Amino acid sequence: MNVSALQQPGQSTQTFEDRRNRSGEARPEGLPERRQFRDARNYSNPEAAELGDAIDQYKMDHRRRFITWDELYDVIRNLGYEKKK
Repeated sequence: MNVSALQQPGQSTQTFEDRRNRSGEARPEGLPERRQFRDARNYSNPEAAELGDAIDQYKMDHRRRFITWDELYDVIRNLGYEKKK
């Protein structure tokens, strides 16, 4: 854990945890991964749920919070979807 102290003129010292520089550190026990889709939406159809789960899994596997359009395309293709001609 990287804890730093900030001192501003006329104020007391404050400490905070810098979570941006956690290279190689494991996530603390019991804290869930932050994901974009899971637990945030109710799915009305199973295909949307499957896509959301696939995106979440991709993001966890690749340690990504956000994915690019190319990565989204790869997730969709890996689910077996392809454009009709």
